[in-house]
Amino acid sequence: MEDVIAHYYFRPDGRTTPQEAAQAIAEEETTGTWTALTTRQDYVRGLDGTVESVEESGRGYLTAIRYPYEIFEPGNVAQYLSVVAGNLFGLGRLEAVRLTDVDFPESLACFNGPNFGIEGVRRLLGTRNRPHVGTIIKPKVGLTPTDTALVAYEAASGGVDFIKDDETLTNQAFCPMADRVEAVMARLDEAKDETGRQVLYAVNISDRADKIVERAEEAIELGANTLMVDVITCGYSALQALAEEPGISVPIHVHRTMHAAMTRNPEHGIAMRPIARLVRMMGGDQLHTGTVSGKMGGNAEELILDNRALTDPWYGFKPVFPVASGGLHPGKIHAELETLGTEIVLQAGGGIHGHPDGTAAGARAMCQAVDAFLEGVSASEYAKDHVELKHALDLWGTS
Repeated sequence: MEDVIAHYYFRPDGRTTPQEAAQAIAEEETTGTWTALTTRQDYVRGLDGTVESVEESGRGYLTAIRYPYEIFEPGNVAQYLSVVAGNLFGLGRLEAVRLTDVDFPESLACFNGPNFGIEGVRRLLGTRNRPHVGTIIKPKVGLTPTDTALVAYEAASGGVDFIKDDETLTNQAFCPMADRVEAVMARLDEAKDETGRQVLYAVNISDRADKIVERAEEAIELGANTLMVDVITCGYSALQALAEEPGISVPIHVHRTMHAAMTRNPEHGIAMRPIARLVRMMGGDQLHTGTVSGKMGGNAEELILDNRALTDPWYGFKPVFPVASGGLHPGKIHAELETLGTEIVLQAGGGIHGHPDGTAAGARAMCQAVDAFLEGVSASEYAKDHVELKHALDLWGTS
């Protein structure tokens, strides 16, 4: 069986050599501890972690550590993480350490992966060769089910492909999930009758571990055609449970809320790439990965590689739709597509609902910005005979 190779950036403290620091990681996450053990047996050595390489990188070092296959329980993602991303973050001999990537062998990538993936989502919507345009219901919390449904209807009428709850909306008293799903899907049916276009609505079913599948099944029974889960707060095994449940026959949109507590510091924590790989293995069909021009911090080079972790061929897993979201508006679309390509979901909340002419006009402006890019025309030029785009650019500009 092949082993797992985990890649880290680290900075040792002033008393520790780079090799000693890397060895400390390998020992902490496998069979070692801070002192010699009287209980250690010779046969345990087969589970020792091995430092494969150490090289300088900026203010610190990069290391690759080999973890023996046998130390992992196949199919148990929680246990995987306890090895490759466990106690090492608190080691006193390290001033900083960041998990940058993980190479899982196929024997440990023993999960179903996405049920739909990019092609499956496109098949539901009947789209090809263009990015999808999505929106988030705004304000993120507070609207009644009826008003939530009205916002969804206006966005669908304006041309979006995808609508989702925000990460903090679940089943609160002001907008119960059941009432919200029924109201939104009824209005989306109206929009479909008027436009002929199918639109997906991802209802946030994030819940406690022993209830999340039940909540998902309830949402589907009420008509939901897509689910959303907050994967960091719910856990990767919750996503796995949803994707592997036979009765859940709709795409799963994955929100990464709380990720920046791990990903934002370039020297400490967990990079987005391991998260992307885990979401793909566990069965997410769409995943927020970031933008090159939005309101959230990020690195364009890393983002491109994160998206490739979702879309490149990998053990037969279906490709996952990367989602660019956070501070987007029509004036930013060219930069996103030029850098990230068209196999992507462009998601705007304020950039649609903040349009001076309303949500439907905001949705049309986003779609017009996409059309402009696909036709090889600048947004400013295209806006000359597309009033919704013009009004968006007048308000927000092109950067």
